[in-house]
This record gives sequence, structure tokens and C-alpha cells, in this order.
Amino acid sequence: MPLRPLPLGAARITGGFWSERQRINRTSTIPAAARRLEEAGTLLNFRRAADRSSVGQFAGKLFADTDVYKWLEAVAWEQAREPAGELAAWQTTTSALVAAAQEPDGYLNTYTRLVLDGQRYGDLEKGHELYCAGHLLQAAVAQSRATGDRTLLDVACRLADLLCKTFGPGRLEGVDGHPLIEMALVDLYRETGTPSYLELASYFVEARGHGLLTPPGHHGPAYFQDHLPVRAVRTLAGHAVRALYLAAGATDVAVETGDTELLDALRATWQTMVGSQTYLTGGVGSRWYGEAFGDPFELPPDTAYCETCAAIASVQWSWRLLLATGESRYADLIERTLYNAVISGVSLTGDSFFYVNTLKVRQHAYADDQRSAIGGRQPWYGTACCPPNVMRTLSSLDQLVATSDDNGVQLQLYAPAAVTAEIGAGTVGLEVTTEYPWHGTVRVRVTESPGEAWTLGLRLPAWAAGCTLAINGVEQRTGAAGRLLPLRRSWQAGDELLLELPVEARRTSPDERIDSVRGCIAIERGPLVYCFEQLDQDVVLDETAVVPGALVERERPDLLGGVTTVEVPARDGQTLTAIPYYAWANRTVGPMTVWVSE
Repeated sequence: MPLRPLPLGAARITGGFWSERQRINRTSTIPAAARRLEEAGTLLNFRRAADRSSVGQFAGKLFADTDVYKWLEAVAWEQAREPAGELAAWQTTTSALVAAAQEPDGYLNTYTRLVLDGQRYGDLEKGHELYCAGHLLQAAVAQSRATGDRTLLDVACRLADLLCKTFGPGRLEGVDGHPLIEMALVDLYRETGTPSYLELASYFVEARGHGLLTPPGHHGPAYFQDHLPVRAVRTLAGHAVRALYLAAGATDVAVETGDTELLDALRATWQTMVGSQTYLTGGVGSRWYGEAFGDPFELPPDTAYCETCAAIASVQWSWRLLLATGESRYADLIERTLYNAVISGVSLTGDSFFYVNTLKVRQHAYADDQRSAIGGRQPWYGTACCPPNVMRTLSSLDQLVATSDDNGVQLQLYAPAAVTAEIGAGTVGLEVTTEYPWHGTVRVRVTESPGEAWTLGLRLPAWAAGCTLAINGVEQRTGAAGRLLPLRRSWQAGDELLLELPVEARRTSPDERIDSVRGCIAIERGPLVYCFEQLDQDVVLDETAVVPGALVERERPDLLGGVTTVEVPARDGQTLTAIPYYAWANRTVGPMTVWVSE
């Protein structure tokens, strides 16, 4: 059954694990990005484009505009969470700068202006013009929703209007080599109600796989997501971020147009991805070459690419499928990916980043690429897509906490939170308290309730077999994990639910078809995947193996911002110590593994 996102501000994370990550994002990461965008010359590109007098001078990659747009989106969501003078100043001055760089007819791309002397759409395969436009549209929608400021929205609408006049049947028939514009146009359609934006998004989705792009160099059409029509895809291939942005946009189009055939095809593709192309962490993309998906069950830990942006794109797609269907499996993947593959991409201090999130670093490994994890997190990248992507994700995370429908409210992510929702029966208010993910007790108190019955849905994670529930002290049946538990009754203000999730360490065995980790195990605890860092061991990781025995948990408030470690018995009487995967490489960078021989 379809669900609705709550209005902005209706769910608010009030403490705990994610609140601390949001605090660091706000106070460290976003301000650091403001400095990096100046140092890299990315903001200077807009100034040069605005004064129309610096043709030939450009700093960074040809798609660098998007770094500013994603940062502006993060700033907007932060303004919605809690306005601040510095945030408002960044928003005002940078938005005005973007507006000043726009061409009279609505076109906007600083690389085209400064390097190509205004020659447009000459390289749809690699030029990223529509990709850049898509991030502008998304930032504009965020700014409008979060602050009411229409500066970027007016810019975005002028650009989108130009795109609608330029692309489509009987006009310029083409697609961008890097999808994103599809879901951005639907976002803009939802914000403005302009039908032509949805029509163009539909065109871009349906035009894929018909040979409109000419693959340059070594990469084939799958890299550019032009190898098959979207409806025919059942196994994702090519560049992982591009594939997932396209899938998210196609899902938006399917929902808005009522295209159940397209939605069913996308759901089947998602299931293939989860069943055979996704790492334990939720990361995707097993090939460095082409930053690409591999074949089914091609999931080597040591050469895993698992780009941070791909993890974020996976969350975006799963969120859309969750809303479209109401099925908890999508929320399960969102949780796994957020806790592991997304936040591993940023340091605990919030000022350095991983582009690639490997699952294994061997003894004596060396970094031959800035993206290699063995070189440690970097303060910025020449291709800086991942850092601002993390920023906008954390700044908007409150929006993933809960959903609603006419019958009630569903809690999707467990965190201390205040939730208010309008449903068919009236206004619902909830207060959630928990120390999740470290402890499994989730307390939900009803603070406001209509006079008639409504349904409160609690997601029971797929890993949480044996969970228990009590309502006002009376134990309830929960049934199997991996589903949404609907609780319908005439709720009263003051009613309290106590959900106990079995957050305890467990051994996880891989699918036997993943030959690269056959005969290994990994450690998980609640939603967290764990790893072993050489720093914590008395034996060489590459030369040891675990043996049967009890897993010993230890709370370590002094370690890595406060974590629970897991001690695992190893051969020859040794013990290995595991930490949460997201926290690795925050003390030193060295050998690490998620999977260890059994």
C-alpha cells in the first residue's frame, strides 16, 4: 500500500546516534565545504560566468557546478532544521551568485560559458550539462520547501522551461550520459505542478536504451545507461551511481504517471540488486573500472568500489520504492546502507571523506589512487561529488524517520524523535526514545491522538527475529521480523509502546555463490556491520581465522565517539576485536577486513 512522506519538519530527530552525526555535519562538514569550494575555485567559476568576461578560465572538473548545488541543498535542509545567520548568509549570497550566472534565456552551466564559449549540448555523453541542471533543480526545490526563498526556484524553472523547449520528440532527441535530471524534473513538477516537467522526465526515462548516445573511449553504452530500455533492465550494469539515479527517477515517473508496468520492472531490478549485487554493508559497485556494478555475486571485498555516492543513490531509490509500495524490505536496505555504506564515507570529525568504501585492506597494501582507502579519508577530491552528497543526506535525514497514509503513521527508522502527522482521523503525535543502534529498546509514547481508531506501524527489521512488544505493559504478539507491524486501536495520549529488538552480536555467513568470501564469516550487531582493524589485534589479520565460541560485547564510551566492540575467538587461543565498520580508519589507516576466514 502506498505511503506518503511527512511534511518537512513533521519528524524531528531529537538526540542519539543520528543527532550527533547531524551536529557534526552542521558544525564541521558544511562549513569546511564552504572553504573547499572557495579553495577549489568552484565558486569562482560562478563569479567568472556572472561577469561574462573571463572566457577560457575555469577551475576543476567540467561538472563542478554540482558541488555548489549539493552544498546549497544541505544548507537549505539545515535552515529547516534550525535557522542560523551563517547558513542564511551562505544561502543568500550563493543563490544570488548562481542567479547572476544564468543566461538570459535560462541556460546555466559555467563550464559551457567559460570553456565552450556557450556552445550547448555538443557532448551529451560526457558533458554533464543535464546532470548539473538536475542538481540545481534539486537544490532549488529544497530551498523553496525549507525556507520559502524562491531565488533558486525561479532560476530552476527558467532553466527547466528551456529544457522543455529544447529536448523531446521533434526537438533535440537525446539524453545525458549521467542520469539525474529525471528525478530532479519530477521533484520540480511536485513543487510547482508544471506538467511539462513531468512530461520531459518521462521522455528522458523512455529514451534510454535506444542508441541516442555514442559511447566514447573504452566505455560501452551500459556505462552511460543506454544499453537497454529501462523497462527491459533486470540486472543493473555499468556505472553504479548513474544506474541508481536513473532507477530513482524512473520510479518517480512511474508513480506520478500511474505506470504499474514500469514500477513492477523497477521492483524486479531492485530485488536482483539486493539479492546478488549488494555488499553486506549495503554498498554497491564491485568494479573500479567504470565505477560499475559487477555480475551477480561478483562481490570481492578487497577490490570493492562501493562509492559513497552510490550508497546514497541506493537510499534514494529504496525510499521511493518504500513510498510506492509500503513494503518494509526497502526500509531495511535504507537502514543497512545508512549505518554502514553511507556514513563510512565521512570521518567522525566530519572534515574528511572516503570516495571508495572497501571491505578489506590487505597487509602491505599501498595507495595508487587518491580514492584508495589505504590512503585514508581525504579533505576534498578533484571529483568532489561524494562530500556534498553526504552533507545533503545527513541534513535531510529527519525526512526518512516516518511515513503516513490515510489510516495512520509508520515508524521506519528508529531514533529519538518527535513526530506529528495529519491522517484521515486527525492529528497524531508521537515521541520516540531509544539508544538504538547500541541498545534495542525503543519506547514510543502517544502525545496526541484523534478520537477514533488509527494504525501505528512499527517496522520490525529483517535481522530482528525474536523481538517483543508491550503496549501499556501488556505483551503483544509481533510475528515474523522483516515486516511492518500494524497496530490499530483507539489510541489515547499517554499510551506507551515498548519494542525490544534483539541488538546483540551475531555471525553472518555469505551466500555460497560469492566465491571471494566463501568459507568466511562477518560480525553484525543490530543494523551495524562490524570489521576488524589490525590496530586492535595481536595477530596478523591475513594469517588468522575465527573459531566457534561466544561473542563478547564490550561498551567502550572512550573509543571512536562511543561504540560497542565485539570480541571473537580465533584459532590458537587468540581473540579478535571488531568495531563498527563505519568507524574504521579514524585512528590510523592500515589492514582491515569485514570478512574473516572461519
